[in-house]
Amino acid sequence: MPLRERNHQNYRAHLNTLIEAALRAADPKVRLLAHLPILAASLEQARHCWVIGIGKAALEMALALESQLGQRLAGGAVAAPPERLAQVDEATRRALPFQLYPAAHPLPDERNLLAAQAIARIATQVGAGDLVIALVSGGGSAHLTLPVAGLTLADLQITTDALLKSGATIQELNAVRKHCEQLKGGGLLRLIAPARVQAFILSDVIGDPLDVIASGSVSPDPTTYADALKVLDKYGLAVDAVRRHLTSGENETLKPGDPLLALVSHTIIGSNLLAVEAVEAAAKASGFAVACVETGVQGEAREVGQRIGTLARQWFGHTRPQCIIFGGETTVMVRGNGLGGRNQELALAAAIAMNGFEKVALAAFATDGIDGPTPAAGAYVTGETCERARALGLDPARFLNRNDSHTFFARLDDLILTGPTGTNVNDVAVALMYST
Repeated sequence: MPLRERNHQNYRAHLNTLIEAALRAADPKVRLLAHLPILAASLEQARHCWVIGIGKAALEMALALESQLGQRLAGGAVAAPPERLAQVDEATRRALPFQLYPAAHPLPDERNLLAAQAIARIATQVGAGDLVIALVSGGGSAHLTLPVAGLTLADLQITTDALLKSGATIQELNAVRKHCEQLKGGGLLRLIAPARVQAFILSDVIGDPLDVIASGSVSPDPTTYADALKVLDKYGLAVDAVRRHLTSGENETLKPGDPLLALVSHTIIGSNLLAVEAVEAAAKASGFAVACVETGVQGEAREVGQRIGTLARQWFGHTRPQCIIFGGETTVMVRGNGLGGRNQELALAAAIAMNGFEKVALAAFATDGIDGPTPAAGAYVTGETCERARALGLDPARFLNRNDSHTFFARLDDLILTGPTGTNVNDVAVALMYST
């Protein structure tokens, strides 16, 4: 929607235009098809061609691959969110040359074990001269859950949940996962060898580190058992079975320089940077001057939200509407017993910081459409959000302090509800400052 000068009442339409731009830029089908030509030589040489898919964009990527390669695919296994798989009718499933498996996120369940076991079977089935196309996206760490001997699914669930609630970074969480499971940290590549692997990766990790995205199933792992133990110590976690396993230090992950790495090629097909660049272009096309762009944003969600809100106040008052764009992924230290997500918590902190500035608006959203354990992608706020809340008897600070941002925004009807988007390239926050 084109910008109407000085008309801040249109803020939701303007923000929705920017949200849509980010999601288009991260469309996994488009991104994969743009990179498929690099497969030409490998396909000619391959005896058989297989597909393995994991993550929130795995279904969309796999369907795009099938549309181009068709019967060239000998088989495969794809783990994907159940809500996305529900959109595939039975006739289509039967016609596909690979099997589809539902898998939960962020905490794995029995479905994830079945999906990981199916992927492991494919990996052991391929042989020399074969090509495995690995379709990797955010959420793949949970999807590819297969505990090492001596650990159970419950052990992994408890550990993952505790680390998430402690505000651990994705690097820390995945260092632990890689040393407690069979297929992470290059474990899948070990099973696939001596077949070759072409990995197409839609990155959901800042900086696009191959060992962290989906816990690096076909990539080398620079972390060690000692590193994983340090993570447990840092957050005071005492899951006895996990600690015993990590102390044993048995069967290290695949390390940089391993000869098996000659079998794999990695291609990043999309990232948060592409989404941020698309938002920037759309903002300019709508008439906003882009005052600030930050990528690689990390840290406590409420602190980042306060900083964005403060910046928005500082840029308010120009004769031309301004825009601030942040891309990255924050974390939340859970102190209360409310319901929320990092983007909703960021938005609530920003609303408090922007209080009283009526021509300022912000949206913070997860590109996968799922913010924490909620059905929302994020939330909209303005400089009037806090006053609207107080008129309903809601204290913004109390909701923030008990990590109850979802309840807060649901009461105000300010949730961003995209539904699962089928992609995942971290988060975006964008603030609009209208002219006075």
